[in-house]
Amino acid sequence: MTSSEWRVGVLFSRSGISEITETEHFLGTALAIEEVNAAGGVLGKPIVPIAYDPGGDQTAYRNLARRLLADDDVNIIFGASMSASRKAVLPIVERHNGLLFYPSMYEGFEYSENVIYTGATLNQNTFALAEYLLRNHGRRILFVGADYIYPRESNRVMRDVVEAKGGEVVSERYLPLHADEQMLRSVISDIVRLEPDAIFSTLIGRPAQRFYRMYAEAGIDRRRVPIASLTMAESEIREIGADACTGHILSATYFQTVENEANERFVAAFKARFGQDFTTSVWSQPAYAQVHLFARALARAGSLDTHRISEEILLEDFLAPEGRINFDADTRHLWLHPRIGVARADGLFDIAWQAPGPIRPDPYLTASRFEDVWLEA
Repeated sequence: MTSSEWRVGVLFSRSGISEITETEHFLGTALAIEEVNAAGGVLGKPIVPIAYDPGGDQTAYRNLARRLLADDDVNIIFGASMSASRKAVLPIVERHNGLLFYPSMYEGFEYSENVIYTGATLNQNTFALAEYLLRNHGRRILFVGADYIYPRESNRVMRDVVEAKGGEVVSERYLPLHADEQMLRSVISDIVRLEPDAIFSTLIGRPAQRFYRMYAEAGIDRRRVPIASLTMAESEIREIGADACTGHILSATYFQTVENEANERFVAAFKARFGQDFTTSVWSQPAYAQVHLFARALARAGSLDTHRISEEILLEDFLAPEGRINFDADTRHLWLHPRIGVARADGLFDIAWQAPGPIRPDPYLTASRFEDVWLEA
């Protein structure tokens, strides 16, 4: 790296099973880097990204993280989306004393001095969703998820919250990451047979998109029996078709329809850069915000030293598009704004509920009580 630039790594899949959501991460990251550089860079020097596409393959994530840290003279990486990819790169990042900025919502139960966590933990998206479904749709919930760590762990916690509040999980199904149409059709058959009050889905990627289309084709009343998710955001609804998604529910810390000046600027800049048909989402917004958090920390640290950046960024207080955010230094996660949205005909979400302010992260669920009333948080 020359003394005239700040070189960083960008490691998101723009192909493979998580192509749509990780491309959103990539675009949010790229926009923020361009904004920082257009404003003069950091201490007069531009941020220079070195970007690789792991294609959704965990071995590629691991090898490319090693290349960035060992060969490309980088020690800051913005990247990884699925928990499997984060787990794949974490030992490499720790061994090289790098710093990973991780923007996805995830299952929690993790801490590393080499990671900055900017996505939601379960107490920031799952607890309020369970209560919302029980209050507005009924007590019988059916779970369907992809068979890897995030769905398994988030479903375990979702079951605890549902049952603590008097609900019932009528079925819990796991499908392979590349589930085919026959597997998905068997879940639709279960739904028709068991008649749950709502579906909690942690499917991802192409199988999730097919599942939403098949749900519409089955003629199930989505306003009465919606699919609730932590991941099915604006970008994937555009891919599925908004007419097949109205009434479905997303619990997230950001929606394009959030009303504040910072979000108006973000949405306008995103569309100006990538096209008017593009939507922002809970995938692009954390990726965008974490680059700005990094740039502010770098300006004070004056160095890409991992420890110095960590020291400075954990002091950050930033007005992001989702609202004001700051770090819980003990856990290295952000205070975030839980919201619940209902999909509408234009592919965006009506925000049906939002917390009155940012909620403290609780990745180990040591302070969160399942029985508490979360919709009044």
